[in-house]
Amino acid sequence: MQKKIEEAKRGLENEVKAITSLKEAELLKTKYLGRKGVVSDFMKMLPTLPIEQRAAFGQQLNALKGEITIILEERIASLPSEAAPKGKQELFDITLPGTQPFIGKKHPLTQTIDDIKEVFAGLGFDVAYGPEVELEYYNFDALNIPSDHPSRTDFDTFYIKNDVLLRSQTSTVQIRVMEKQKPPVRIIAPGRVYRPDTVDARHSFMFHQVEGLLVDEGVSFADLKGVLNQFIKTYFGQNVQMRLRPSFFPFTEPSAEVDISCSLCSGKGCCVCSYSGWVEILGAGMVDPNVFHAVHYDAEKYTGFAFGMGVERITMLKHGINDIRLFYENDMRFLSQF
Repeated sequence: MQKKIEEAKRGLENEVKAITSLKEAELLKTKYLGRKGVVSDFMKMLPTLPIEQRAAFGQQLNALKGEITIILEERIASLPSEAAPKGKQELFDITLPGTQPFIGKKHPLTQTIDDIKEVFAGLGFDVAYGPEVELEYYNFDALNIPSDHPSRTDFDTFYIKNDVLLRSQTSTVQIRVMEKQKPPVRIIAPGRVYRPDTVDARHSFMFHQVEGLLVDEGVSFADLKGVLNQFIKTYFGQNVQMRLRPSFFPFTEPSAEVDISCSLCSGKGCCVCSYSGWVEILGAGMVDPNVFHAVHYDAEKYTGFAFGMGVERITMLKHGINDIRLFYENDMRFLSQF
């Protein structure tokens, strides 16, 4: 056995001298120290030896393993760097410009929310947030939505248990703010909302809203119109027109749907605006006195207005996008355009 160990050492010394590259050194290391290498083969012989010889042979193998490691490391250290092989161009040229790393950016919906917040910040509105898992009281009762209203059924609201649900509107934040703050109140409430809608080009079970609320003495419908007109002109452009259509919401009275002239056809009529020249973007109205009663505001002293818009819809109109699902597919070819 001693003779075989000596032969292995001499073979290694001869092969080490022929090494010319790191790759060859790694191959030689595997040949002698790998799982199926020379030293491993010697180790397999241990059980075949007499018991009294095994300890000595094991020590010899450990010594051999150490010698092989030292010999290979010394040889590797003496090899020339492979960064610039003879006769070849350098693999790394420090004069070349660096590779531009991928830099992320905000999602288009986040960009829209930030733009909306910036416009309303200029009008003196603060930003308020609230929980996405809500109580039925804040989502319906305090907003003057009756118990028999269709939106309170399982078909239109995600219930978690009893009176706990995923909020279907960020109007809930308005109630929470008014409970804690006396007038004047001037806030917008951006956030995610949830409704069990069938997913298609214009609907999703999760989407984003920005609700607004202003409460003070002497607030009128004219103030509402002025604030919304300023937002629309700032966000969509000075040439975009606004119109109000009578509507109904349980938490506002009077109420209105707010339309803008179609930005794609300049109000002339196209498939996006159903050839009417107008596109609905949000709902608004004066806060119903019953909502003030729920938060213990004096409805005789204070008046206010509220409005709500879908962020996805605003973004689609701004950029001419025709499918809401594009926002959630994480396709970088689409998202990188914004």
